Amino acid sequence: MATYTLNINGTKQEVDVDPSTPMLWVLRDHLNLVGTKYGCGIAQCGACTIHLNGTATRACMLTVSSVGDQEITTIEGLSEEGDHPVQKAWLEVDVPQCGYCQAGQIMTASALLEKNPNPTDEEIEMAMNGNICRCGTYTRIKKAVKLAAKS
Repeated sequence: MATYTLNINGTKQEVDVDPSTPMLWVLRDHLNLVGTKYGCGIAQCGACTIHLNGTATRACMLTVSSVGDQEITTIEGLSEEGDHPVQKAWLEVDVPQCGYCQAGQIMTASALLEKNPNPTDEEIEMAMNGNICRCGTYTRIKKAVKLAAKS
């Protein structure tokens, strides 16, 4: 076990965990930030996507010991009121069905728009590739990303 001071959603959080613990489990089990979901455990589905210094990153494969003082943003930290442009567009377009993958989808989309505020359809598809939606709402996801880009 080791003690780590992490910068999560703009707040310093201290955890005492094994160095190989994935950030997904640090967030969920130790910090009660349960918006980040477990999907596959091998960084293939995107349900666990967080931002690491603004870059969409799979938390299931990111060990706590590799984070250091980098800034982590979870779905809970994206917006206190749920009014981030991507979150608002998600609701307006009515993207979710079951909703399980949506936090990861939103985190990936918001990282894309931070780096590229006016992406093409191809750029959206490329950025969102690997975020699996079992309900198949990909058309609505792309529509919501485009709507958020306009705001």
